Amino acid sequence: MLIGLQNVTFEFGARVIVEDATWHIQPGDRVGLIGYNGTGKSTLLKVLVGEYLPSKGSVEKSKDTTIGYLHQDLLSFDTSENITEVALSAFERVRQLEKEIETLGHELEADTENEDLLIKYTDALHELDVLDGYNIHHKAEEVLHGLGFSNEDLIRPYKEFSGGWRMRVLLAKMILQQPDVLLMDEPTNHLDLPSIEWLEKYLLHYKGSVVIVSHDKFFLNKMVNKIVEVYQQQIHIYSGDYEFYEQEKMIRIDMQQKAFENQQDYIRQQERFIERFKAKASKAAQAQSVQKRLDKIDKIEDVQLERPDLRINFQLDKVPGKVLVSLKDVSKNFGTINIVDHTSAEIDRGDKIALIGANGKGKSTVLRMVAGTETFNGERVWGHNVEESFYAQHQLEALTMTHTILEEMQSCGSKKSDVELRSLMGAFLFGGDDIDKKIRVLSGGEKARVALAKTIVSKANFLILDEPTNHLDMHSVDLLADALNKYEGSIILVSHDRYFISKTANKIWEIVDHQIKEFKGSYQEWVEWNERMAKQEAAKTEPKAEPKAEPKKEQPKQVEKTPINKDLQKEVQKQQKQLQQIESNLNKAKAEKLRIEAAMGDPSMYADKNKFVQLENDYKSIQLQFNTLNQEYETAFEKLMELEAGS
Repeated sequence: MLIGLQNVTFEFGARVIVEDATWHIQPGDRVGLIGYNGTGKSTLLKVLVGEYLPSKGSVEKSKDTTIGYLHQDLLSFDTSENITEVALSAFERVRQLEKEIETLGHELEADTENEDLLIKYTDALHELDVLDGYNIHHKAEEVLHGLGFSNEDLIRPYKEFSGGWRMRVLLAKMILQQPDVLLMDEPTNHLDLPSIEWLEKYLLHYKGSVVIVSHDKFFLNKMVNKIVEVYQQQIHIYSGDYEFYEQEKMIRIDMQQKAFENQQDYIRQQERFIERFKAKASKAAQAQSVQKRLDKIDKIEDVQLERPDLRINFQLDKVPGKVLVSLKDVSKNFGTINIVDHTSAEIDRGDKIALIGANGKGKSTVLRMVAGTETFNGERVWGHNVEESFYAQHQLEALTMTHTILEEMQSCGSKKSDVELRSLMGAFLFGGDDIDKKIRVLSGGEKARVALAKTIVSKANFLILDEPTNHLDMHSVDLLADALNKYEGSIILVSHDRYFISKTANKIWEIVDHQIKEFKGSYQEWVEWNERMAKQEAAKTEPKAEPKAEPKKEQPKQVEKTPINKDLQKEVQKQQKQLQQIESNLNKAKAEKLRIEAAMGDPSMYADKNKFVQLENDYKSIQLQFNTLNQEYETAFEKLMELEAGS
């Protein structure tokens, strides 16, 4: 174990975050830490690193374990050093050695006969070599490039960069430190798609353990081998990726629901017996015995899914014309940096466009051009009856911190009554007195919901959304995607969340060579098209093999076939036996599975909690064995088909 929680209870005032929670992070773990907004994921990371102390239990850590912790509070760090120097500060001992070597070198120039100085100088050089200190600049540049920085950026002062880019520099520094455990709180919020893909590849080969808080399902499915869910003040651990977690959780919920219903049937049956016979002398003792047994039963809780349901209901006042907005021969640059150059594009009624690409290509700039809040050369033609609403990344910062939620909603000019606004904010999970909270005390996710509510309250028929899923949990992302699918208006959005894009977009815009390129189709279709184009391009650049005279077709006939056929026949027979064995094991597993399912249908099994827990474990074990054998059977069958075709 590297670090972990042992029977930890932690509270914020009267609010319990976790109770009697145990979780150990092992070498090689790649963990996705998930949970609904407000369940305490970020708080749990702070407990792990010792920023918060538990009220009960302990945080256990191996003596030599090093931890890297990437979190939003790091943005308070500021310096005028260039970003390469900030990244290089990861190599603290190497930088110290470099200074020592420089000092010792000067001293040796003045005193060439000093053997003690020479030994110190040689030892320092050796340690520098062992630490691979001569390559730190190359390593830093490689990681910074991977996270989207250009060669020109490497010498720019850290203080010149915006919050998202600063977080990338600090992520680069943390990666270069190579800690035993990386704790990362929403790292993909600050990355574009190419940088997310680079980070995925890097972390997949990372030797240390990684814990990631993220709402990006694609990222988690590629990255993690374990899911830790914070739910109902408990920690639930699932071995597998996010997709496995979703399936396994539904099985667990289904089993608990069946167990609850069976136990309730059993309790009702026993209560009827008690009620019927408690007054009968010959049965009274038995009825009392049954009552005592009932009193000792460990009650199984009813399944109550505590999940916030963001009830987003878009309403339109007007139906727009066929074309909402046209960009005609538009150009935009910032000094020498070209964003778009003499390009044109059109958004039609019903379009749901995802604008994708690397950071720095100008996605947010193009959104502002569409919205009319950015100056540019060329023409922007607005369609008939178009009413837009623009959700931008900076809107969270633009919220008035001293306002209550209600005051903030009143200030957006929707002309809705306080009663209507309270009802609307209830749909955004701000119930009761929550609407009187000050904006400044809200979490990032809560601020995002307020800003989204302000966007939606306008009844616009055209939504312009810049990273709307940042700070939302996965369930809320799902609900927003579903709402946008039902939305009858048009959308253009920028998002780095591939799952969200795949659920919402029917067109893809990409900025390529300063031109807006349109692809008519879903995100998955766009990915597949790109892969086909890349393969075709690779095929063009491959050197063509010189045509050679093919060997005569008669030649294979001269080779003696009999030994080959015999070998193949032996292999086929061997594979047939293996398939029969797997089939036999599969039938046994199926019979055992049916036996356990029948036992689970017996209400008396739920009178004893230990028996039920054992039965639940047996069922999960046989289900896993059954699935594994099924997969083995399919693989063996396909191999047999191949062998038989070859023979």
